[in-house]
Amino acid sequence: MARPAPFSQAGGLGFLLAAGILAADQVTKILFLKLGLLEGVSMPLIGPFKLTMVWNQGISFSLLTAQNDLARWALTLFAMAVAAFLGSMLRKADRHLLAIGLGLVMGGAIGNAIDRMRYGAVVDFFDATSLMFPWIFNLADSAISVGVGFLLLDSLLHKPDMPDAA
Repeated sequence: MARPAPFSQAGGLGFLLAAGILAADQVTKILFLKLGLLEGVSMPLIGPFKLTMVWNQGISFSLLTAQNDLARWALTLFAMAVAAFLGSMLRKADRHLLAIGLGLVMGGAIGNAIDRMRYGAVVDFFDATSLMFPWIFNLADSAISVGVGFLLLDSLLHKPDMPDAA
């Protein structure tokens, strides 16, 4: 039986980041749920920020709402498939920006998928709506958004070698 190829240094960093995001996301959600806020109820956090209980039936920032169990499980399976694909890419990642982006998206996707399996919906609670930001979100959502930014930055900065035209 062949051993899997070892992680690249960048890939190892990305996997550590994914694990850290996943752990931090789950811990913040557990701590928030212990506050016992009912859905739609808010409490002040700091300055313009509040904690507001929202059960998100969709994907990040409440996009593509899943109102039934079949849709919820489809979203969960899709998120886990994306995470597995990102993990396979991460294993071979040779650039730090790429690995950081993949790790952030992977950790966030798994964190929200765990919520769907565990609670039937994603726990969202960070509320910046007073700053005209229309969504209530969580750490996993933030990691996914920032991760996509890192992936875009990596794609702008990394120019693949193009074969010479004959």
